[in-house]
Amino acid sequence: MSLLAVHDLHARYGNAEVLHGIDFDVPAGEVTVVLGANGAGKTTILRSICAMVHTSGRIVFDGRDISGMRTDRIARLGIAHVPQGRGTFGDLTVEENLLIGGYTTSQSATARSIERWYEFFPRLRERRTQLAAGLSGGEQQMLAIARALVPEPRLLLLDEPSLGLAPRITQEVFRALGQINEDTGTTILVVEQNAHLALEIGSSAVLVDAGRVVAQRPAEALAHDDAVRRAYLGY
Repeated sequence: MSLLAVHDLHARYGNAEVLHGIDFDVPAGEVTVVLGANGAGKTTILRSICAMVHTSGRIVFDGRDISGMRTDRIARLGIAHVPQGRGTFGDLTVEENLLIGGYTTSQSATARSIERWYEFFPRLRERRTQLAAGLSGGEQQMLAIARALVPEPRLLLLDEPSLGLAPRITQEVFRALGQINEDTGTTILVVEQNAHLALEIGSSAVLVDAGRVVAQRPAEALAHDDAVRRAYLGY
């Protein structure tokens, strides 16, 4: 069963159309990865879901058409977005960043959720009073993910979570994403350049080229398709 379904989605920046009628589904409770070269339109897909760019077509979340809905209303429905570059507030502490993540929930629910993610990311607890700007890149990514999870979204969108991270830290972040999906059942849609690593945690994969979906397959099948890997993924 799909939690998110995208139908004939077009998106543009000004007069430049970036997405050209794409269709794909995100199965509930699974990790779906969006793969493709730089400039393929991957980031624009996430921005379209969150109403951050001008779009046409249909975006259906849990049976409800959210096309044209305001970004804040989309968030309240249970969609959280971790943008490229993480987007933490550097002049606020770790805990203040997490409190911002709970703006759609009650104070008590926010406190319980923050405690849960402190347990999952112990380094954040250790640095709870430290300014986010002073964290390492990996710690900032953990903070961005935890902040997005504070309101307990049903769908977590992540844009290039490996960007700027050392390989070892990237592996740690992806292990955490797989564990989050397994422990909470949160549906995850992740855009990622590191195709090999993303396919390891993904259940399904959407392959994008020049603003069009060229394939949606089980992640394992795509990982073992040599022709597709060489043509689109570069490994």
